[in-house]
Amino acid sequence: MNRSSVRSIAAGLLLAAAIPPWGWWPLGMIGIAIWFRSIEGVAGRTRFWRSLLTGLAWSIPTTIWMFDLTPAGWPVSVIIFSVFLALAGLLTPAEGRLRSVAFVAAIVLMELIRWNWPFGGTPIGTFAMAGVATPFAMSARLFGSPLLAAILVVASIAVAEAKRREWRPAAIAAGIVVAATIGGHLGGSLFVDQGESIDVAVVQGGGPQNTRADLCTTRAVFERHMEASESIDRDVDLVLWPEDVVHPASDAAITPDRCDQALLRLAEATDRLARLATDLDAVVVSGWFEQAEDGTANLNYSIAQSPDGTVTGRYDKVRLVPFGEFVPMRSLIERFSGELPARDVRSGTGEAVLQTDVGPLGVSISWEIFFDHRARDAIGNGGEVLLNPTNGSSYWLTIVQSQQIAASRLRAFETDRWVLQAAPTGFSAIISPDAEVIERTGVGEQRVLYATIERRTGRTPAVALGGWPIFVFALVTLGATWGPTLRRRIRPRSTA
Repeated sequence: MNRSSVRSIAAGLLLAAAIPPWGWWPLGMIGIAIWFRSIEGVAGRTRFWRSLLTGLAWSIPTTIWMFDLTPAGWPVSVIIFSVFLALAGLLTPAEGRLRSVAFVAAIVLMELIRWNWPFGGTPIGTFAMAGVATPFAMSARLFGSPLLAAILVVASIAVAEAKRREWRPAAIAAGIVVAATIGGHLGGSLFVDQGESIDVAVVQGGGPQNTRADLCTTRAVFERHMEASESIDRDVDLVLWPEDVVHPASDAAITPDRCDQALLRLAEATDRLARLATDLDAVVVSGWFEQAEDGTANLNYSIAQSPDGTVTGRYDKVRLVPFGEFVPMRSLIERFSGELPARDVRSGTGEAVLQTDVGPLGVSISWEIFFDHRARDAIGNGGEVLLNPTNGSSYWLTIVQSQQIAASRLRAFETDRWVLQAAPTGFSAIISPDAEVIERTGVGEQRVLYATIERRTGRTPAVALGGWPIFVFALVTLGATWGPTLRRRIRPRSTA
């Protein structure tokens, strides 16, 4: 292996080290700087292959958790992620005055595509996650995670230019980082207002990690969360349960002989949650999973119950997990795998808001917290707090859970809202609008997190505009960079 290949792999490993669960963000900046220099002054094919090596070294450790979930799908995901990075390297010119700007634009464009395609996007192990712990993370409040990803790359270019004593471009890059950070701070203070305070309780029932759904365990999961909720020993206004912990069978269902406990049935679950809300004199938000009445699909939703037990709001999950909650190209894939879910989850169509006695609450269920547009829907439609009921109990290791905390922190920055994350086996967390993790549970423990938080109104620029300004910047920059080259190549053919 030659020296350039070693440098490319080292760049990817350093970038991976910046992403949770490791989160050593200075190493990520060094990795990006090394990658930036490794593709300078070389042909397009070389830029592509060196960037592909960087992508492989970056994506393998940050997505290794997929191996336990889908051994066949993990290598495919690694290749897709790596090719996106390779295309970013290819789109970065070898030289020229726009090279640095094009590098930023190419990375952001590839990230935006990856966050939305294929199968609705896979925004995990992202540049923005590497930037969430940096001093300039507040820039996300301007134009969301795409801007934070861009600022991380700009800061890395400042490091690369300073390393070779190119002080002018280093100073310009550093100035952009400072300006974006200040703009992010203003984006919250100018457009968002604080409202009344509420006392909240985030419930984690606990239990074993790395498990699979089983009809016979649904009661045990429900009982663990009911037990934790009954331990609440103070006045609270809102109680949040995780996703998919109320998984009732129909009232007529017969308990299989293999089950140690009677099945949790619909009428019992409904009655006990209503009594819990009454006993605590609080709004209770719980996560449900059940088969649709027509039997053709499953439903994944959250409901809000008032202190008198009345259901005041319901939100059905919109952004579903590919190959987990729905199977793309099912008829084709069924020929090669017999372990697919029998039914897809039916995607919801409503606004991501629960109307409750403590005000409108925005909701991003589980996987949705990785997508900025789902939080924009929740807060843009009046959500005063952002809830993230989730269920990571099936995953191996804690990579996904750590990245989900990072995603919740990103959404807190972008929306200037408190974020409450509830998981059955971890991690559950309470995150401030400045993305500080106030409290977080461990894996497997039964625990209730408490906090006093503020309801907030108004929309930050990130909620109002999203990443569109950064998308336009990327297209314009790459057009200006490559347009003259394309015209020179086309003109002789036109003349001929």
